[in-house]
Amino acid sequence: MTVEQWGVRVPMRQGEPNRQALIGEGVLDVTLKVLRDGDGLVFPVLEEREGAARYVFEEQPGRIELPRHEQVGGIAIMQENNPKGAALILASRPSLHTVLFPTSEVAGEYRTRTYSVLAGTDTTRTDVVEHGHRFAVDLAGAYFSARLSTERQRVFDQMQEHELVLDMFAGVGPFAITLAPRASLVMAADLNPQAILLMIENIGKNRAANVIPLLVDARRLEKILPWKFDRIVMNLPLADTEFLPEAFRLVRPGGTIHFYSLVSTEGEHLARIKELGGTLVTERVVRSYSPGQWHAVYDIVAG
Repeated sequence: MTVEQWGVRVPMRQGEPNRQALIGEGVLDVTLKVLRDGDGLVFPVLEEREGAARYVFEEQPGRIELPRHEQVGGIAIMQENNPKGAALILASRPSLHTVLFPTSEVAGEYRTRTYSVLAGTDTTRTDVVEHGHRFAVDLAGAYFSARLSTERQRVFDQMQEHELVLDMFAGVGPFAITLAPRASLVMAADLNPQAILLMIENIGKNRAANVIPLLVDARRLEKILPWKFDRIVMNLPLADTEFLPEAFRLVRPGGTIHFYSLVSTEGEHLARIKELGGTLVTERVVRSYSPGQWHAVYDIVAG
């Protein structure tokens, strides 16, 4: 049988790295066959995303349809409290060691949530491999989104050599460590002590000696940092525009701010960006978040 589904087309030679990245994000639709399209491959994905289009795929023969879930390293996160479905997921993928169900929303100043273990090992900790980097993650201890894997690579591709970079809400360090190979220095700040401990571990794992972790409230960064930055990453989507003025004080004229926010209308933060002296280069949907709301990124050039 054939099914029309969202698909992401990549060059043939980049097939395996992209397949692994989609698996890591938990969005690869394993019930459908990968489609060959000329000199490219089209991977079926579970949701609309940047660069996706509709394609017709063949179903995988004999595949058991699994409950919806997101995979983060060796952990699957289910959308429903379904122990039987959790057992099916765990049995279907040898790389998994735990299946979790979130029992709270992402909340609080540390951006954490609570989970119950539905199957497998009683842990919220795992390792995530992403574009050649390895990150230690504790889902209950510090915020991490595997769905931003493609976004981290996009920002890296925009960088020039030897940029001075600030990650204002660094978490366990995935943005900071991904950008480090092209940066002269990356200052990676977070308020969560557990996130900083994991980031230090990840700096060692990835030999990212030019990433400096900072346990600090982002409101105090201007007082302790002596530089103006070429590039600033702001991934705190629930904060609205609260920290944008701080970013504009820290970026050099002509520097770039990547501002991530949850929005419900296109151009929602344009007026505030212009008021602060910024020029919008692009506004992109990163992923859907809830009905009528999505995770967007504004790429801004400072005046």
